[in-house]
Amino acid sequence: MQYLLMIYGDESMWEKMTPAEQQQGMAAYMAYTEALKASGVLAGSNRLRPAATATTVRPVNGKTQVLDGPFADTKEQLGGYYLIEVPDLDAALSWAAKCPAASHGSVEVRAIWGM
Repeated sequence: MQYLLMIYGDESMWEKMTPAEQQQGMAAYMAYTEALKASGVLAGSNRLRPAATATTVRPVNGKTQVLDGPFADTKEQLGGYYLIEVPDLDAALSWAAKCPAASHGSVEVRAIWGM
């Protein structure tokens, strides 16, 4: 079964980190990605551009409204994701707990509803 591990965190924290801390953070994500690949469960992943670069589309009075920026103003923003293929939710939760974001943000786990 496929699960989406959505990585949430405070985007402003990255800019407050020293270059050495940023490098250490990137290394942690690279190691995690390699572990997913080595285990054969990684189906896809990507890092997202900052939430401020988002565009939101929604219907308003029967017309399409296009707005710059994210839909919601929150403390944590969706920063990226991993799509994994594992036998069950317990396995997905185990991988989510190992994600670097689990130590400084949050990882939302959602099962993919095949179409």
